[in-house]
Amino acid sequence: QVHLVESGGGLVQSGGALRLSCATSGINFKITPMAWYRQAPNKERELVATVTPGGSANYTDSVQGRFTVSRDWARAAMYLQMSSLTPEDTALYYCNVPWYRGRTYWGQGTQVTVSS
Repeated sequence: QVHLVESGGGLVQSGGALRLSCATSGINFKITPMAWYRQAPNKERELVATVTPGGSANYTDSVQGRFTVSRDWARAAMYLQMSSLTPEDTALYYCNVPWYRGRTYWGQGTQVTVSS
């Protein structure tokens, strides 16, 4: 069974930083693309960043230059380093595998709250 487990969320002041982690199991991590999504209250879930199996990342414009995605192949984990956080970054952040064994997979989400 595929499992994605996020951690690292919390409450941070505007301008602060957090690192989110996504621990994976049940996937061939070395060949599986992954992504981070987020969903704020009363807004649709939006794509934050994608990362290829080799570690090449792309970001949505609103986080470009502030967020960095990385992969640890030894630990089968994906990370999201977030800096210069603003209240607009407040959301539930999800780890995502777009396609594996016929469907997409999601973690349970970790809450990031940025105070002004």
